[in-house]
Amino acid sequence: MDISTALQRLHRFDRQGIYVYTKGNLRRVFFDDTQEAFKQSLPRLIKQGILERPCRGVYLFALSRRDCFAVEHIACALRRGEYNYVSLESALSEYGAISQIPISYLTVMTTGRKGVFKTPYGTIEFTHTKRDDMDILHNTIKIPQRPLRIATEAAALRDLKRVGRNLHMLIEED
Repeated sequence: MDISTALQRLHRFDRQGIYVYTKGNLRRVFFDDTQEAFKQSLPRLIKQGILERPCRGVYLFALSRRDCFAVEHIACALRRGEYNYVSLESALSEYGAISQIPISYLTVMTTGRKGVFKTPYGTIEFTHTKRDDMDILHNTIKIPQRPLRIATEAAALRDLKRVGRNLHMLIEED
């Protein structure tokens, strides 16, 4: 694949708000490459500054018109096919229910595996939940243009109590 074709395709997806990819997603973008050509293209696109690799298995179009949710897009790519939502300290901070604001740290509940990923856009902490799909959908909010759902304040508090950490950060109501 030549650079101009790669840029043309990546810019087309960027105009639709898509700028974070898994390796499998990129394979579909560059469908006309042989497997070997594709394998050789990825390092070349990274070296030329067209793609970034914020963490293993995730690629970001470096020339994209990013929104403020790059770290959430990366989280979606890391746990694609699972239910994921912002909760715990990140959600409670947005609601003003805890005394500190996590900077460059995103806490995400997931039906997938737990794990912590350090990226140039912030650290993502996944905490596993066994909640069923309907429970998650009824206790989270979808905000337009935001890639991840966010827990309601009550659900985020419930999640924080369940994992049993940082309860001291909660702001007491009078």
